[in-house]
Amino acid sequence: MGAGAGQKVAVFGAYGHTGRFVVAELAARGFVPVLSGRDAEKLKVVGVEYDVEARPASVDDPVSLDRALAGAAAVINCAGPFATTAAPVIEAALRAGIPYLDVAAEIEANVDTFAAFADRARAAGVPVVPAMAFYGGLGDLLATAAMGQWTAADEAHVAYGLNSWHPTPGTRIAGEVSRGRRDGRRVRFSGGRLEYRDDAAPVLTWTFPEPLGAREVIGEFTMADVVTVPRHLAIPEVRTYMTVEAARDLASPETPAPVGEEGRADGLSAQTFLVDVVVRSGGAERRAVARGRDIYAVTAPLVVEATERVLSGRTKVRAGVVSAGEMFDAADFLGTLADHVAVELP
Repeated sequence: MGAGAGQKVAVFGAYGHTGRFVVAELAARGFVPVLSGRDAEKLKVVGVEYDVEARPASVDDPVSLDRALAGAAAVINCAGPFATTAAPVIEAALRAGIPYLDVAAEIEANVDTFAAFADRARAAGVPVVPAMAFYGGLGDLLATAAMGQWTAADEAHVAYGLNSWHPTPGTRIAGEVSRGRRDGRRVRFSGGRLEYRDDAAPVLTWTFPEPLGAREVIGEFTMADVVTVPRHLAIPEVRTYMTVEAARDLASPETPAPVGEEGRADGLSAQTFLVDVVVRSGGAERRAVARGRDIYAVTAPLVVEATERVLSGRTKVRAGVVSAGEMFDAADFLGTLADHVAVELP
């Protein structure tokens, strides 16, 4: 039996694209996934595939959420838009007294989680880990590991070198919700706070490590790292960047949803990524790099490793709303992902 030792972990949004990867990763590690979400028929299909229990629930029905979490050791929320789902599922986790983790890439939803639940989760002795995913979690871990013994830095840069981005329906819906909350403005983190701007994001050149090299990127293509990184690291300027090709894919309504590469049993797509993180302090610079494939699939080992560590007590913080880099030993955590992500640390 794997590290999960038969512990039940509820997965809300278990039949979604990312949710299915999370269910598979939990099962592979010896956990018993408990499937939940609104659509009973879709849950049933996944339940039959993994021979596990399905418990339909809706964020509008707290009683159904309580039933879904009954007997679970933790809950992983994979159902966006998180502006709608995060608070009700966190409330249910607090009532059950179990850890909550999610894979939210929505900036505003993550800000809301820290603002609304930090004190309550700490008082309840419950850990809440938002954005424990490719966006937000991985960048935070890399930035934290790059910092090493530094206690502060002047700036942090997270450059995403994606060869393509085929967004899931959930990604598209979450993007629409975020744009609506911003009134169409873009956002960046500067001077220690979020700024909302009406001007166009700049197009810059970022020199990635090989094999990518110099590439055009959308500057200030702001992702959840601007919430997770400065929550615990004294860095007043946090910028994220995206390769132009991937940004165009995301913006186009014609871009299809991701599909597994032909001939692969694990369902991973052909998409590749290189995440290049640079932190600077004075004249010094430190860098951390991660390489892998399929940004949705790699979220599963990230959030399941985090769940395993929370349940086994291998954390730096016991309770409250905590980002990945503050909760875990970043370098050690990244080292356990070697089967999924190749990491280079300073």
